[in-house]
Amino acid sequence: QVQLVESGGGLVQAGGSLRLSCVASGDTAYVVTMAWYRQTPANQRELVAVINSSGATMYGNSVKGRFTISKAGALTTMYLQMNNLKPEDTGVYTCNADRKLGTGALVAYWGQGTQVTVSS
Repeated sequence: QVQLVESGGGLVQAGGSLRLSCVASGDTAYVVTMAWYRQTPANQRELVAVINSSGATMYGNSVKGRFTISKAGALTTMYLQMNNLKPEDTGVYTCNADRKLGTGALVAYWGQGTQVTVSS
């Protein structure tokens, strides 16, 4: 089992910045990727950014150039630096971790989510 705890959400004006954190605990030895997803007010879940154990990253098109995902050491702590925030970035941001089993299958774990609200 892997437990994920997010922090850093809040209310910010358009153009502002926020930094989200996600701390993983438990059986983290075989976590291969960590990612941020967000649930928009239209109730759609979209991938924001993902990072793997080697530090390779990938971003959703809507956040490229504005958001930066990073990790501290091994995949146990992950950050999302969000700059130049827009009202359409509003949503619940949830941390995800994929852990690899001995069979090669992946198991996904999810945090509780943290609310980000960007006012215009």
